Amino acid sequence: MAGAPSGDPELLSPQDASAGAAGTSPHALRALVVDDEVPALEELSWLLRQDDRIAEVRTAGSGAEALRALETGDIDVVFSDISMPGLDGMDLARVIARFTQRPQVVFVTAHDQHAVDAFAVDAVDYVMKPVRRDRLAEAVRRVVASVEPTGSDPAPPPVGDQDETIPVELAGVTRFITRSQIRYAQAQGDYARLHTPAGSHLVRIPLSTLEERWAAAGFVRIHRSTLVSLRHVKEVRMEHGRCSVVLDEVELQVSRRHTRELRDRLLRPNRPAE
Repeated sequence: MAGAPSGDPELLSPQDASAGAAGTSPHALRALVVDDEVPALEELSWLLRQDDRIAEVRTAGSGAEALRALETGDIDVVFSDISMPGLDGMDLARVIARFTQRPQVVFVTAHDQHAVDAFAVDAVDYVMKPVRRDRLAEAVRRVVASVEPTGSDPAPPPVGDQDETIPVELAGVTRFITRSQIRYAQAQGDYARLHTPAGSHLVRIPLSTLEERWAAAGFVRIHRSTLVSLRHVKEVRMEHGRCSVVLDEVELQVSRRHTRELRDRLLRPNRPAE
């Protein structure tokens, strides 16, 4: 890339870091870029250095090398390619997911078929190559939003108030929906089917994981195979001792064991707003 730096890409010198961080925010990020192709590694590193929200950029040429770099525990975000020999980007993200204090992960790849898997490993964003400066800036914005509260807010918002973008596949094309669009989710083995007003989408993630992950956003289990968004519940019906909920034109049965929990959640004053 024209204007990209040359020389040792492993770690910016103190002079380079201070130059790149001029005017950085108080909570500027320390980034690790992982790619087995040197030109792509250097280009992405250079682009990140132009962003004043990035304080430091380190690089690694493989997944194994990235894990060694992460041993210091001072990395805020990992920008990783996916298709790499040995430990690939998806495997690296799965290892990072087990860290007690884990950095955010952004995938930067030339292939879109991994977008659904990226959701399952909690990636903050999925950026396609060739990388555009504005698209990378948006990825950095998402990372910043996930690691620090906004200065204009009197208090940091609950995690559940931050909407989530979910990649889904439809006829071989990856599309994106938001969590707020989802009315309910149903278990299908190790997968979950997400239902929105526009249709349903199958994602490779267990319903139990979604239940834990989306509890703060007002999702509650009403059956062993069904998770429902309370903000979309229009009615709760009791007939012949059986409970059901109505979401638009859909009526879903509530199991006896989950009826009390549903009632308690609906009566809470902090039920998610419309």
